Amino acid sequence: MTLVGGALALAVLLPGLAHAHPGHATSHGFGHGFVHPLFGWDHLLAMIAVGIWAGQRGGRAAWLLPAIFVATMSLGAALGFRGVALPGVEGGILLSVLVLGALIAAAASIPLALAAAVVAAFALVHGHAHGTEMPADLGGLAYGAGFVSATALLHAVGVALPLAVRRLDAGRVPLVRLAGAAIGLAGALLVVA
Repeated sequence: MTLVGGALALAVLLPGLAHAHPGHATSHGFGHGFVHPLFGWDHLLAMIAVGIWAGQRGGRAAWLLPAIFVATMSLGAALGFRGVALPGVEGGILLSVLVLGALIAAAASIPLALAAAVVAAFALVHGHAHGTEMPADLGGLAYGAGFVSATALLHAVGVALPLAVRRLDAGRVPLVRLAGAAIGLAGALLVVA
């Protein structure tokens, strides 16, 4: 079973995992920040999807889209930490999984500036969600470094995926596009969960 298939199965079987931010109230330090994106299905799928879409596009997009996501997510976290309200955060997070999956499935080749804007908008809501629940003490800084590091790692995994399966796709249904469809479907399930 692939990572996306496993995520889809768990999203269907355990809809409680769809909640974006379980356990933040007691989270401190780098380790807690690092594991949060790994155990929140909405975050996990969105982070990998950004990487997959960037890798699928190739060229400058392969590094630029993940870099924009990490930078804008950090800005969103700072806004959330400071108490700046941002409407529609949870909906935006869930929508990010659905839309990014659809963009991958469609092999969307929109202009890079528009792709960057889409990624930045989703990064802002993901970051804001992290920032609003980030601990106010020194552990909060370590927590932030942890979730930024995990995000970058998930993006790197996503970018590597299209490169790894390119040979397998020769003459067959593109596996990366199927992964995008699975991510989009998981996003739809998260929306209704």
